[in-house]
Amino acid sequence: MKLKAMDLRAIDESATSSLCGECDVIVVNYNAGELLLACVASAFTAGAAKVIVVDNNSHDDSLVRLERTHAGNDKLEIVRNAANLGFAVACNQGARLSAATNLFFLNPDAVLAAKAMDRLLLALHSAPEVGMVGGFLCNPDGSEQAGGRRVFPTPRRAFMRAFGFSRLSKFFPSVLSDFLLHKDPLPGTPIAVEAISGACMLVKREAIESVGMWDEDYFLHCEDLDWCMRFHQADWRVLFVPDAQVMHVFGGCSQHRPYFVEWHKHLGFLRFYRKFFRRRYSGALWISVVIGVWFRFGLIVLRYATTRFKNAWNL
Repeated sequence: MKLKAMDLRAIDESATSSLCGECDVIVVNYNAGELLLACVASAFTAGAAKVIVVDNNSHDDSLVRLERTHAGNDKLEIVRNAANLGFAVACNQGARLSAATNLFFLNPDAVLAAKAMDRLLLALHSAPEVGMVGGFLCNPDGSEQAGGRRVFPTPRRAFMRAFGFSRLSKFFPSVLSDFLLHKDPLPGTPIAVEAISGACMLVKREAIESVGMWDEDYFLHCEDLDWCMRFHQADWRVLFVPDAQVMHVFGGCSQHRPYFVEWHKHLGFLRFYRKFFRRRYSGALWISVVIGVWFRFGLIVLRYATTRFKNAWNL
């Protein structure tokens, strides 16, 4: 089914809540600082019925500042975990506390622009088979951020990107194509994509009941790809909504732990590949995939270490 632009624009955005049902925003926090305040404020401004903040044992003052700012606001619920349980576990904790028709998973380093949530809700309810939508993730300068719209990173596509071969994709698109789509022309209307980013993911409750919750065996990274894959396997459509702008400070919560983040990112990729692609590969080819993933991890660690050494010695 092709979505028509007139279908979304014919509805008064002020009537979105009554047409699409309530929307709770779920934010997983880990030392987001003042970014969390901006995120929650934008969610309430957008009309969230409730904001559920699940904190993974932050050590900064983000929760103290949040409580001070929203003292007496019964629409804000905070869950305090005694340890960092991972992104997927925390998302599921928040989802279980919500009874809303729509659940909006939003990173604490993301801020919703005016009307962004209304436009996402309209797209989500534009057709019965649409189960998940994501917005236009942009950098603070307004440029589109990688990851907001993509195809599934098959081992081949990931290899091409990881080792730079995707830069030649304009010459050999069928072989060297990337899995990120942010360099493609921006569409004028919502379009179906294979995957969106977990930084901004609005989902129908009925779709979650059909597909299941986030896979808690992922700790950090790739759990959003896993969910998108399972939505597709269950015949739910995933849409990218270009006029729903969400400013995302990329790495706002993870920039101080690069090795930790990269370790779990690569573990996540291996789980994703094993879960959805392992049966398509021979034993020898699968071993090469595993070696490639950890070889890339080694290169990234070396790059970080070299950069730190140069900075320490002002080279």
